Amino acid sequence: MLKMKKLFSLTLVSMLMMTMMAGCGTKPAEQPGAGGGTPVKPEAAASTIEAIKKRGKLVAGVKYDTKLFGLKDPGTGKVEGFDIDMAKRLAKSILGDETKVELKEVTSKTRIPMLQNGEIDIIIATMTINEERKQQVDFTDVYFKAGQSLLVKKGSAIQSIADLKKGSKVMAVKGSTSAVNIRAKAPEATVLEFDNYQDAFTALKAGQGDALTTDNAILLGMVKQDPNFQLAGGNFTDEPYGMAIKKGDSEFVAYVNKFLKDMNANGEYDKLYEQWFGEKPAK
Repeated sequence: MLKMKKLFSLTLVSMLMMTMMAGCGTKPAEQPGAGGGTPVKPEAAASTIEAIKKRGKLVAGVKYDTKLFGLKDPGTGKVEGFDIDMAKRLAKSILGDETKVELKEVTSKTRIPMLQNGEIDIIIATMTINEERKQQVDFTDVYFKAGQSLLVKKGSAIQSIADLKKGSKVMAVKGSTSAVNIRAKAPEATVLEFDNYQDAFTALKAGQGDALTTDNAILLGMVKQDPNFQLAGGNFTDEPYGMAIKKGDSEFVAYVNKFLKDMNANGEYDKLYEQWFGEKPAK
């Protein structure tokens, strides 16, 4: 009898424990993911364009330190430039109002991570299309044609890239194609990298180096800031700019390409280009 009672007690305890575990258990489909809850099926996710319309604004990654393309006025806090106006025109195309755009500052180093983690919808920030970047993002058609050049103080002995010898110091920006190119084309020179263009230009003006290198259009903006400097030697690369979109988002790429095509067809692109660069774009 005593053995029967012990057996009954053990059976009852086992049943109670199984019941409690079943009540506290979690089905595999309900295990929390990055956002918790049941994962959303890919086909149920809204497209980028639908998400922008639902949010009521386009979030664009732009430069804050690049005169003519995207430069923030420290006094007013206003950001202006060619890329800024392109972002506004895209917002108008999607939402019918160019003011419905949020501008988020990016640098050459931060722009791709910010796009990939969803902080921004699109990069419009003097970004050269190249094969390495194509592995990380999708590009639109070219919207601006630039070329890498050198900025030097007037009277400098450096007149072209051939003058960058051992001992020459060249400023560049971290994460830019310019830094990569200058190391390949002037291997004897020392490259000093900075977080942004304004820091690099400030260092050049302070005499910390002999030249600053990036795309000619960006350097022209620096010349407008300080006419004591000039471009030297012409362009030594081709730098086609594209707007960057999250990898695999073919619908949004197609939309932006259509937007660019329409801007060219109706003359809006030429008008904007001439407003910022003082001449019509080369065809």
